[in-house]
Amino acid sequence: MAITMTEAARAHVKRQLEKRGSGIGIRVGIRTAGCSGMAYVLEFVDSAEPEDQVFEQGDVLLVVDPKSLVYLDGTELDFVKEGLNEGFAFSNPNVKNECGCGESFHV
Repeated sequence: MAITMTEAARAHVKRQLEKRGSGIGIRVGIRTAGCSGMAYVLEFVDSAEPEDQVFEQGDVLLVVDPKSLVYLDGTELDFVKEGLNEGFAFSNPNVKNECGCGESFHV
């Protein structure tokens, strides 16, 4: 089981951690939400919990709890800019359906 991030995503997270002044990486998880059932959650991480899976991405860590990893296995996290909009994009091979607004998914 693994989760990866593109160089663009890694560089963005690194810049944000430097601005923040602390942290080892980001936690990627899921929560129940939206019209399709699940939504991605991202937050800064200062330390990992013993049960977390930690994936090294150069000098940034991706931290995932075991319950989320089941739904996120094989996912690639990217950071994209389209015109004036920018944000994280998830390429998750487990997704069967997404809602129309793109905020939630179903596996």
